[in-house]
Amino acid sequence: MQPFKHDHKAAIPDQPGLLAPDTIGMNFYRADPALTDLLRLHLPEATFRHIEPHLDRLGAMAGGPLDECARLSDRHTPILHQRDKFGGDNQWVEYHPAYRELERAAFGEFGIHAMSIRKGVLGWPDKYPVVAKHAFTFLFNQAEFGLGCPINVTDGCAKLLANFGSEELKARYLDGLTQTDMSKLTQGGQFMTEKEGGSDVGTLTTRAVQEGDHWRLYGEKWFCSNADAEVVMLLARPEGAGPGTRGVGLFLMPRRLDDGSQNNYRIVRLKDKLGTRSMASGEIKLEGAIAYAVGKLDRGFVQMAEMVNSSRLSNGVKSTALMRRAHHDAMTVAKNRVVFGQRIVDLPLAQRQLMKIMLPTEQGLSLSFLTADALDRAEAGSQDAAALLRILTPTLKFRATRDARKVCGDALEMRGGIGYVEEFATARLLRDAHLGSIWEGTGNIVAIDALRRAVGRHGADNALAADLHARLNESANVPAAWRNRLRDLTDRAVGFAREVASRMDNEGDARRATSLLYHVASAVAFAWEGSRIHDMRGDARRLLLSRLVVDHRISASDPFRLTENSAQRTITAHLLGDRDVGMAEVGELLTAA
Repeated sequence: MQPFKHDHKAAIPDQPGLLAPDTIGMNFYRADPALTDLLRLHLPEATFRHIEPHLDRLGAMAGGPLDECARLSDRHTPILHQRDKFGGDNQWVEYHPAYRELERAAFGEFGIHAMSIRKGVLGWPDKYPVVAKHAFTFLFNQAEFGLGCPINVTDGCAKLLANFGSEELKARYLDGLTQTDMSKLTQGGQFMTEKEGGSDVGTLTTRAVQEGDHWRLYGEKWFCSNADAEVVMLLARPEGAGPGTRGVGLFLMPRRLDDGSQNNYRIVRLKDKLGTRSMASGEIKLEGAIAYAVGKLDRGFVQMAEMVNSSRLSNGVKSTALMRRAHHDAMTVAKNRVVFGQRIVDLPLAQRQLMKIMLPTEQGLSLSFLTADALDRAEAGSQDAAALLRILTPTLKFRATRDARKVCGDALEMRGGIGYVEEFATARLLRDAHLGSIWEGTGNIVAIDALRRAVGRHGADNALAADLHARLNESANVPAAWRNRLRDLTDRAVGFAREVASRMDNEGDARRATSLLYHVASAVAFAWEGSRIHDMRGDARRLLLSRLVVDHRISASDPFRLTENSAQRTITAHLLGDRDVGMAEVGELLTAA
């Protein structure tokens, strides 16, 4: 089967006479040739061939019915009912039917939550690579960001249970967490945050008291995603355990007990949030809830960290999905709206704004799949990939989530006043984007994680440097002068990260150092991708993004220097256009003044 031919013009629906066309009806897969290119680079051919028709189907749904479901779910938020209709203390959360449709698509039709842990999803005989799973994550979250959290935490709960749970616990709960039959599915949740501690997990106060073969939990959890999940992973401190994270255990807590009654914890209230309004986040009071220990009691934090790291990768992918949706919207408006006798896309200032939307989006896409590929290789036993993953994960989470806030804002502005109106997706994208840089660790937390832990403690910078140099060595058709430039920048960025990590009083530079690692890694990734895509189908344009990263995200800017020269204008024209460009033409632009 031949891959789908991408045609951005054909992907834009015909909407003559509109003030500003919408992306309604767009197939988000067919409109994204970069996604196809990267999947072909990172996946075995057989895997790619198998998933492409499914990606095409999801791309069409995301640009059509799922988008409408997401709009309705955002407007009609979950409602917490404290008692059932007979007056019994039987809590339940009411969701709009549109949200249930989103669930059926994500969990049932595509099985995104189960792809990397259960065999047989979408007719594939084995588990999917993480790269393949996140291709579906990327497309689905362009329509709906909120449900991305329940998908991810369900996946995370299943992996924690599979890796650390007893055989008895796995027999009771693992099948439900990985089901694609909606009648058998049990969604997962993660209850970790407490009022007093937040990201300082070592201060948590939730107590665990042993009672036979189970434990009783007492305390409060402050920010619980997927609050009414059927199976929850959470941290608590066993009685007599020491302070800090070493005294924290990991527990599995079911929503309902074996007799069908509700477990002894209450959803106190649901959060009234800025974004991700479709998904129920709540405050939980534990009143002797029955739970089961998972793994070693003194390794709870370390075990939960695996779920957090997986979530951080997913977070980067989902934030990139928001950027791509914003990019689609901005390009649709720019190419179809005429102002002052010209299309917006032909106006110089608009072109500059579009490039400020495109560049961070493509950076997020490349680094998302570079990180997912590292996870696949790490799970296959590569220690080098495990070290690479250790630094790429927080770096991606830090930068992509922060970029998403700016990108979504710029795309909203491209639409003008109606972009600020909730009938269009842009307002929702902007609201949702602000959560990415908060959950699973704020920007400050993950920047410190990247520098102090990944670089300072684990030496993961060595793995990153080795990987980037290897990719440059593999890109022999890229002009040598440009590869040497990228080698130098790689060494400088890694050296600066090491310097920042070497002293506690350098912590104020952690964000800048993490950003530099991200930008250099993406510049090298663009070069490597551009080289291979050119070999694959004769188009080297992705390499031009490498220069834009160096010029606009790494190099110091002189506010008094004109930046719109002929080379920059040509690069912009190539990247906003649809024509393939060969290596010779691209190579000249890499070093042009």
